[in-house]
Formats: sequence, structure tokens, C-alpha cells
Amino acid sequence: MTESRPPTALEIARAAVLRPVQDIAADIGIGPDLLEPYGPYVAKIRLDAIAALADRPTARYVVVTAVTPTPLGEGKTTTTIGLAQGMARIGRRATAAIRQASMGPTFGIKGGAAGGGYSQAAPFEALNLHLTGDMHAVTAAHNTLSAMIDNHLYQGNELGIDPAAITWRRVLDVNDRALRNIVLGLGAAEDGIPRQGGFDITAASEVMAILALSTSLQDMRRRLGRIMVGFDTDRSPVTAEQLRAAGAMTVIMRDAIKPNLLQTLEQTPVLVHAGPFGNIAHGNSSIIADLIGIHTGDYLITEAGFGADMGAERFFNIKCRESGLAPDAAVVVTTVRALKAHSGRHRIVAGRPLPPGLMEERPDEVHLGGANLRKQLENVLIHGVTPVVAVNAFPGDFDSEYRAIRDIAESMGVRCAVSTHFADGGAGAAELAEAVVEAAEEPSRFRFLYPLEDPLRQKIETIATEVYGADGIDVSPAASRQIDRFESVGLGALPLCIAKTHLSISSDPTLKGAPRGWRLPVREVRASAGAGFIYAICGDMRTMPGLSAHPAAEDIDIDEHGEVVGLY
Repeated sequence: MTESRPPTALEIARAAVLRPVQDIAADIGIGPDLLEPYGPYVAKIRLDAIAALADRPTARYVVVTAVTPTPLGEGKTTTTIGLAQGMARIGRRATAAIRQASMGPTFGIKGGAAGGGYSQAAPFEALNLHLTGDMHAVTAAHNTLSAMIDNHLYQGNELGIDPAAITWRRVLDVNDRALRNIVLGLGAAEDGIPRQGGFDITAASEVMAILALSTSLQDMRRRLGRIMVGFDTDRSPVTAEQLRAAGAMTVIMRDAIKPNLLQTLEQTPVLVHAGPFGNIAHGNSSIIADLIGIHTGDYLITEAGFGADMGAERFFNIKCRESGLAPDAAVVVTTVRALKAHSGRHRIVAGRPLPPGLMEERPDEVHLGGANLRKQLENVLIHGVTPVVAVNAFPGDFDSEYRAIRDIAESMGVRCAVSTHFADGGAGAAELAEAVVEAAEEPSRFRFLYPLEDPLRQKIETIATEVYGADGIDVSPAASRQIDRFESVGLGALPLCIAKTHLSISSDPTLKGAPRGWRLPVREVRASAGAGFIYAICGDMRTMPGLSAHPAAEDIDIDEHGEVVGLY
């Protein structure tokens, strides 16, 4: 007799009973006049919903973050969805807000971003593939600007752009390493000016970051205009507005700015919108989704990418600055597997079997790797937010290992709950939901980590020492010149987004736990003026994961009512 295997995520999703999306919307006070359906189970929400819901009570705002993950991830999205379902099980109304999946990871080892087991957003296949086309809109808007840069060079380069100083590349929502670095403009003279270029993945586009941080259509229009594509021969920045590309980009993005409404397997509402990566961008879903979701129930539960040193830090210091929303509690997801890995005694490689020792009962390794959990809890606490530890349970875990995690949480005065939401859905997250309700009732003391007025070097050092536990920073000569340049053109008062590996609190992916005695290497600094932050690139970017343009396209724009003008 053969042992039956558990159902796959796709099999579970296909067996689920879903409600019409109009019914899900009605449950949260969104009428049909504010919906644009995409089939029976997906709809876009019109931006008018922000004003229409503004007078309704404000929900408690909860962010889900995690310990430093293994290469396989520790289940933040699954926990976010499971917690929303768990809230319903204890009689609370919750809405989840998550990022949209990039098809790079979806078709890679990591997989999609719909959650897993019995804690999924649905419809599963639509979410992990094209959904409503937002990813393609970001790709097209980004590459329209790329094409208009090269068209500008070909048409005579009126702005005096230095081809060697162009920083704007192209994007594609596919993993294709052969396109990372290419030469453009080869062929006949009419094929363009030869220069070096390349492709990034769409989720890394500044247009994606802008989509996630915009608060309105006109705000997005202004942000797109502020994009810096490079420098002219006098070393002055050149923007998308100067190229007269921002209007066309906004036209392409005018539907993508509307959040998508889906549901969980237990028919809890889920807002899915924007998908900036968490290691090289700010790693959070959209502000617009949150401005709607914050008025749709008792709790709005959102997710921040990777560990609390990355996604949560940026959630606090970038996203919350822009949205004006203050979190009431944070969930720090951990697994027994992750803490054993942070003991330094096991090596986990994506796509390969887990080390056999990881499956053995070893609470001593959980305690040893618990240094990482302690540091990530500290990273939440220094922002004045009350954390809750969520242990994402796996079948091979041992009770002694759960006790070890509870001991760590208790030593820091933090609530802890073991959650079986993957296997049991919302019922398995009821204990976690109760703990989050208690934490969110505590008085909020939320604060930013640094004032914007601090110099860029000081802001980088603050994050490095207080969040990452580094002894200091080492700024390369090139990065130092870039910092001076950005401060000289008025960009010094922007918040910081540090791009580094997600596999360690440090910039070295091999260092586990909570390493000490190291310094953060700042190799390059870039301005994301449209999104509204400065990138400090720390570590090896290789370890972090074309259209034609016609001069007439410069006349396309969008007016204050969202109507396209100048298209014909």
C-alpha cells in the first residue's frame, strides 16, 4: 500500500470554492460602481474608492516581516494570508495586502507569491501569471523611456546626454541572464547609436517602485517625471520630464495604478498590487492598496519583503513616511528550519534536498540560531512597534524546538504563537490572530529611525549600525563622489534604501545569525528620484537577482481627470 502524497498548492487552489468578486467587495464596503471586473473572481478597484471610504473607521495596521530567510523563504506571504483567515475565525474582519508575483521567481526555483497550502490568495493561477497585466504595463512604461532615450540620441541629442553616463536600462519580467549586459544600436545607421546597455527584471524597475509609492494618478505622473536617466556632459541630471516621456509612461500605467481585489481560499479579501523586490528595492506592496484597505475592516495586514532588517525597515522609514499610516503591530515570521540554519551548522541550497541534520531534533541549534530572531525583533522594537513571533510550523518540527523559540520570545518580552495555517488554514492561525489582536491594542509609539535632514552618509551608517549590527561603513571613492553629487543637486534629504543580500543581516550571504565585527561596504550610490529614495548598493549585485519610439510620442500625456490627451 503506497502512502498518499499531500495535495499540491495548485490542486488545493483548484478545489477551492470562491465567491464572486462583487460579493467580496460588498463585504468591505466597495460597491459595483467602484469595481472593474476581470472575470468572476478578480477586479480592479477604482481610485475613487480612497475618497469614498475615507469617512469609515480606520483599521489596525499590521505588517508581517521575518527573520533572515533561507534561500527557500520562510512563508511570510503564507502567514499574511493565514493570519487574515485566522482573524475571521476569531470574529475579526481583516483584509490582506500583498505584492504581485513576478514571473521570474514564479518560473524559477522559488515559485510564486500566492501563499501556500491552505493559506493562499486565489485564483492561484491568475495571481502567479499575468493577473490584470500590471507587470506588463510597468515593463512597457519603463522600456518606452528606454527607447526614447536612444531615440533622443539618434535625433541629435539636444539635451547633451552623455551616452557613457546613462543609468536607465531596460527591463523584462523573465529570468534571462544573457540579457544582463548587451550592446545596443548594432546594425545599420538607422538602428541607433551603439552603446552598452542591459536588462533588469521588471520588479527591479524604478517604475515599479513608483507604482508602489504613489498616492494618486497625478502623484505618479509627477514621480515619473522626476526619474533620472543619467547625466549630461556637464554632469547635470537628465530626467524623464526633460525627455517629455513621463506623460506617455503615465498613459501606459493609468490602469495599473488601480489595486487588484482577490480573495483567500476562505473568502477573506486580499488586495494585490505592485511588486518591488525586497533586496534591491523597498519590497512592499502599494500605498494606494493600503489607503483603501485601511478602511475595509478591523485589521489591514500587509507584508514587507525579506527580513525585518530589509523589508520592515523600509516599510517603516520609506513607505510609512509616504503613506502617513502608522503600524500598530508587527509579526516576525520564523521557522525551526531557519533558526537551525542560522546556527551555522547547516547549508541550505535552493533546488537541492535539505541537509538530513536539519530534520533531527536539535533545540540547542534553535537557541544558537535564535540570535538572528533576537536581532530582528530588536529591529522592530527600535521603531516603537510591538512584535509578535509567528512560528510557521512544518511537519518535521519537534515540540522541544518550539519551546526553544518561545523561550527566546519570552526573554525579550514578546508574544509567540505556533501557527499551522499552511496545513489547517485560518483555524491553524487562530492563536496567532489572538496574539496580534493583543499586541495591536498596546499604545503605538511608532517612530522613524532617522530624520531626513541627516546627511546621506549618516543615514547609511545609522541603518548599518542600528539595524544590521555593523561596526561602521566603508564608502568607496566612487560612492563618495556620488553621495556628494546627489547632495549637491538637492537629493540629500531622501530616505535610504540599502541594496544587499537578503540571506544575511550583513552584506555577506555566508554570515549567519547576527554577525558582529564587520563593516558595511558601500560600493555605489544611485538616486531613485522618482520613487523618492537613494540606493546604497552594498555587496555584489550579481548575487541579487526593446520598444521603438517616435518623436510624436512626446506629445502623449494625461490630464488631471485621468483622461489621455495628445494621443492623435
